[in-house]
Amino acid sequence: MKIRSLIVAVIVLFGLLGTLYWSGHRKNSDDSVAHADVSPSILKLDESTITRLEFRKKDSEPVVLAKNTSGAWQITQPKPFAADQGIVSSTLSTLSSLNSERLVDEHASDLKPFGLEQPAIEVDVTGKDNKQRKLLIGDQTPTGNAFYAKLAGDPRVFTMASYNKTSADKSLGDLRDKRLLTIDSSKISRVELTTSKNQTIEFGRNQDNWQILKPKPLRADNFQVAELIRKLSDAKMNLSAADANNDASAFAHGSPVANVKVTDPSGSQDLQLRKNKDACYAKSSVVEGAYKVDSDLGSALDKGVDDFREKKLFDFGFGDPTKIEMHTATKSYFLTRNGADWWSDGKKMDAASVQDFVSKLRDLTSTKFLDSGFSAPTINIVVTSDDGKRVEKVWLAKTSDGYLARRENEPAIYALKSEPVESAQKAADDIKPAAKPAK
Repeated sequence: MKIRSLIVAVIVLFGLLGTLYWSGHRKNSDDSVAHADVSPSILKLDESTITRLEFRKKDSEPVVLAKNTSGAWQITQPKPFAADQGIVSSTLSTLSSLNSERLVDEHASDLKPFGLEQPAIEVDVTGKDNKQRKLLIGDQTPTGNAFYAKLAGDPRVFTMASYNKTSADKSLGDLRDKRLLTIDSSKISRVELTTSKNQTIEFGRNQDNWQILKPKPLRADNFQVAELIRKLSDAKMNLSAADANNDASAFAHGSPVANVKVTDPSGSQDLQLRKNKDACYAKSSVVEGAYKVDSDLGSALDKGVDDFREKKLFDFGFGDPTKIEMHTATKSYFLTRNGADWWSDGKKMDAASVQDFVSKLRDLTSTKFLDSGFSAPTINIVVTSDDGKRVEKVWLAKTSDGYLARRENEPAIYALKSEPVESAQKAADDIKPAAKPAK
């Protein structure tokens, strides 16, 4: 009995020892697999310490960038150009933390099979310590979803993802600041537009509102002026198939479309736009040369003063007025607002019916502008808004095909169709007292 128990104990002991050995061996094996699966870093740098970049491609002259005294990136070779700070920042982000997909060869003695003997792309990265790291990018892998890469002086060859190769593969056209006007659009205070018909339109900004100053003071459509400024801010040179000589020639022989001057506290910048056949070409005071631009810039600039005028009869916009007074030939209306409630002659009015009337007034829009022809008014409307700071007085006169309107202290005459004016009058007639609360 004792012998049998001893045999069983020995068997259990050997089983435990085997389990421990197998567990330890399996753990070491798993560690090895996990280590093999980790993607080694190709390049690891502090992005803020990088001061110089050089991009070299086969059959192309190198492109060199350096930080200027203000910390902005500047293209220094092949000639000085402003750099696109966003593109440079994105490229730096990739290069400063560049991981491989896998390690191909720890000690590659022959770089030719990887296309690294004469690499298609070389990127030199220099830091504040003046130490240079050179990234070499070679052929595409047989599977087509990665590229071979290595660091100069490092015997290891890696594969890197295609999107990382794209981030590092930059040409002069990619890195240039392509903006034709570099003024901050939010700080522009003046815009002067001279059209092909030699009409000069000048806009002035008062906080968030724009005013037409020339050819004479007029209300401006803030949306249309903002859209003009957006188009100017987005105006970029087309360098996809750049040919400086051809672009300059096309500009010189083109027909003038418009000249623009934009001004902010730091000064003014100018843009000239011309059309040659079906293409547009621009020349800017910011950058040397003439460049092809998108044709929609021409559409944005080739406009007359009426295109930028405010066509809405009232300025209170989407804010609710605090007081409305309207007189017609047969009836008068007086409305005041207190909080969310509307009142007339001491009676609380139905809010929905008043809001319908307010909406109809808000939507009164001219179809064209006239210089004369306004006769005796048949409707008089006064709208007070902006906590009493804005009082708008409008007179409307009936004509054979609609209405003409004038605003107080404004010489312009607005032509309106009959339907919206009559719809506003009907909405005023339909205003009713608020329903009495149930007992």
